[in-house]
This record gives sequence, structure tokens and C-alpha cells, in this order.
Amino acid sequence: MRLTRIALLGLFVLLGAAAGIYGYTVKALKPMPASVEVVQLDIAPGTGPAEVAKQLEKSGLIRNASVFTYYLKWKKQGSKFQAGRYAMSPGITVDEIIEKLNKGQIVKEEMLRLTVPEGYTIRQIAEKIGQQFGTDAAAFMGKADEPRTLAAKAAQAIPDNPAIRHRLEGYLFPETYEWKKDVTVDEMIDRMLSELDVKLGELPADWPEASKAKEFGFHQIMTVASLVEREVALDEERPIVAGIIYNRLTKNMNLQIDATVQYLFDKPKERLFEKDLQIESPYNTYLHPGLPPGPIASPSLSSIKAALYPAETKFLFYVTKKDGSKGHLFAETYEEHQKNIAASQKMSEK
Repeated sequence: MRLTRIALLGLFVLLGAAAGIYGYTVKALKPMPASVEVVQLDIAPGTGPAEVAKQLEKSGLIRNASVFTYYLKWKKQGSKFQAGRYAMSPGITVDEIIEKLNKGQIVKEEMLRLTVPEGYTIRQIAEKIGQQFGTDAAAFMGKADEPRTLAAKAAQAIPDNPAIRHRLEGYLFPETYEWKKDVTVDEMIDRMLSELDVKLGELPADWPEASKAKEFGFHQIMTVASLVEREVALDEERPIVAGIIYNRLTKNMNLQIDATVQYLFDKPKERLFEKDLQIESPYNTYLHPGLPPGPIASPSLSSIKAALYPAETKFLFYVTKKDGSKGHLFAETYEEHQKNIAASQKMSEK
């Protein structure tokens, strides 16, 4: 009887201890008092479950790191926790914490967002970056002009020509970009250069052969594309104007493109005067035959495609319609061109 009493007493002690442990565990796994405060914690790559538990306890999101660690082992959890920055509020349950860590529901990092419009020059891009992010525009342009090895494949076509006004002009692809807040100017430039490589991959596979067929290198193709970009607003007209540029080059006619003169000014003029057309510069296609030394802006993919695959046309001239349509009137002869100029002028008088 005495042995039975001892055994029963021992059993009661064990049950009491188990109940105590259970009660302690349940209490330790209860959510912390709810709060609207958002707590952020960073889980570094390779952090083990036990260390994660310590961080959670220190942040006030769980009551006891040791109990949480044993709970993870019992639930066979913790091996899939993902690194990153998390935002949680006290009051969240342990199972909700585990779910967030397993799914990697991290805080989306605040990014810098920049949209580079088609046809922007490097100066315009630098000024926009300066306005939006506070980056010094001159520093950006200095980095863009800095001689260095470029990883982007397309940019390797830029010739070593001192007549080029800005080395990377035309090669920073017009697109919407997102960067981390600590992005450097070099990283911005490299990203915009690499985007051109990406976009060229969307062209027909034979585009390098199309370039060689014109006996032009890629740099010249980009130059033609930039002229088209600055001169044409309607996509359907881009191949026609590209064809006109090639026709005039073939006939050794000066291109006489206003946009190449506008490029000489820090800010475009509303109207060019005769004295502007006499400014001495290798970019002035009124004074010098052939293409300018390089692109005058960042062309869109549609302009690059037009430069590679121009329309077969006999046109040699074009003039903007002054009817608000942004379209052009095209002509094969100078006489027809003069008539188109007169017709365009009448449109503006209506």
C-alpha cells in the first residue's frame, strides 16, 4: 500500500509538472499585447531559427525565444525562413510569424523611380535626375563622358572620336527605371546602357546583317535613329524619314536637319534663325555633309528599327504639317517640297 501511495504521489508530481510546463509553454506562446506600433527586424542570410527567435524576442514580438525555438522543432518549421526586412506589430500570433517568415513577406524597399522620355539628351537626363534625386547634373554628365571600359555590348561600338560631344549620347535607353536609394551614378549609367542591350534583343534576329548591308556601323545606325527620333512623332513615318536620310546621304546632299542644330544649344530654341544655321560644328548638318559624329538624343526602339529597316522611297524632302497632326508632307523634288512648304503654311492660317 505504501508503495502504491508513493507511486501515485510520483504520478501526481509528474502530472503536476507536465501541467505546469504545458501551462508555461502555452503562456509563452501567447501573442504579445497588441499594439499599433510597427516593429522592423532584419533577418540576415544564413540566420538560423534559434537566432531568429532571439531577434523576435528582443523586438517584442514573442515572449520567449527558447520556447519559440522548441515550438519550431515540434512543428518541423524554421528551415524555410527567408532573409530580408520584416515589419510586424506586437499582437501577431506565433503561427502568423512563422507564415510570414516562410513566405518571405518582407517590406518592399522604397525605390527611386525615373522615367527617361524618348528623345532626351544626356543633358536632359542629367537635369531630370538632379531635379528628382538631388544628384548633381554636372557630376552625372562628367561620369557619362568619362573614358572607361563599358560592360554593355552596344556601347562598345562607340568610336574613339574627339568630335563626339558626349560619349554616351544616344546609348542611355529611354525607359522607366527603379533603383535602390543608395544607387550610385555609375550604377544608373550602367543600368541604362544595359537596357539598350536588352531592347536590341527584341529586334528581328537579322538586324546586325541589316546594319552591315547599309555599310554602316552600329554607331552610325544609332545616329540615324536619333535623328529620326528628334524629327518624327508618328511611328508610321519613322521608316519614311529614315529612308529620306539614307537617300540624301547616297546623293551627297547635306541632311539639313534642324534637330542637329538644336543639339548645339543647352536648351532647344522655339525657332531657329539663319545665324543659328551658320554655327560651326561637326553636328551642324546644314554646313557639313554626312552624319554628325554621333547620336543627338536617346532614340526609341521604333526609331532604331526604322534606321535598320527604312522604307524604300524616292522622297528626298519633308516638312511638318502645321495642322496639329504632327505629320509630314513628303516630296521627291525641291519644287514639290516648296509647294509642300506653302501648303503647310496655309494649314497654320486656318
